[in-house]
Amino acid sequence: MNHELTKMTVEKIAELTGHSNPLFALALSQKPGILFSGGNDKGVVEWSLKTNSFIKVMFPVATSVYAIHCPENFPYLIAGLRSGQVLVFDFIQQKVIKSLNHHRKAVFDIKSVSHKKELLISSEDGTVSIWSLEALEMIHSLNVSHDTVRCISISPYYDIALGCRDNSIAIYDAEEYAFIEKITNHTMAVFAVQYSPDGKYLVSGARDAQLKIWNAQTYEVIQNIAAHMFAVNHIAFHPTQPYFATASMDKSIKIWGADDFKLYKVISREKGYDSHLLSINKIVWDGDKLISLSDDKRIIIWQINFPEH
Repeated sequence: MNHELTKMTVEKIAELTGHSNPLFALALSQKPGILFSGGNDKGVVEWSLKTNSFIKVMFPVATSVYAIHCPENFPYLIAGLRSGQVLVFDFIQQKVIKSLNHHRKAVFDIKSVSHKKELLISSEDGTVSIWSLEALEMIHSLNVSHDTVRCISISPYYDIALGCRDNSIAIYDAEEYAFIEKITNHTMAVFAVQYSPDGKYLVSGARDAQLKIWNAQTYEVIQNIAAHMFAVNHIAFHPTQPYFATASMDKSIKIWGADDFKLYKVISREKGYDSHLLSINKIVWDGDKLISLSDDKRIIIWQINFPEH
């Protein structure tokens, strides 16, 4: 890719406020124009991205929400809590229809293997539980680590990467859930893993502030990047443009080339943006808008204007 010299520009277009505590979980609905958020608060909140405004509190929660997932082709919002409880909210019935009670320690990530109609839930207990999305029953459990499994990414070729607190990334096969290998290169807990949309690369970020780019066929490290000052909390690839973004405890968002791994933009207060005051915990792309959420209780929507290729 030849990045033109025309600069990428960033504009803050909205701020969603109303949460009264730090925020940890963010997800787009399958229905366009709807966003969900949660954190150390009383409930999961629904927002309109058409009017950039609060819609409602979806349902109350007893403990912090660490993960929100809206699986494809199912009318569900699935929320993972610090208690280990996982709540399934049904949009048609407009209520929580089931609590998936298996984990006794915090749930950190939830993803789905769409073609198998299965749900993966990672926990502080070192396991990943696998559930049928149709029956909402548990079908399998993977003993991944002696410590927290923090994050999940599923490649287009059906590899599963699991970022662990023991500094490693465990790779499994999504068809049979067979263990493939454990890759280690980070010096601290892995907080974020994300396969590129084309499945060529796995990008990982850790508490050591490093980004690592892995070949997703051989799982050899291609590149190490000293990406941030503090922990890399989240990684999100743009759905169509050749870029990905990273969010950090250092209160910045950075945008990188997805093919050359060069840094193209830093969004932070130091760079003159009216950005977050505390750790940025999650980011999500909504087309060319990047949505970020933080310990500062705010959600910010950024318009990213990419250079033309």
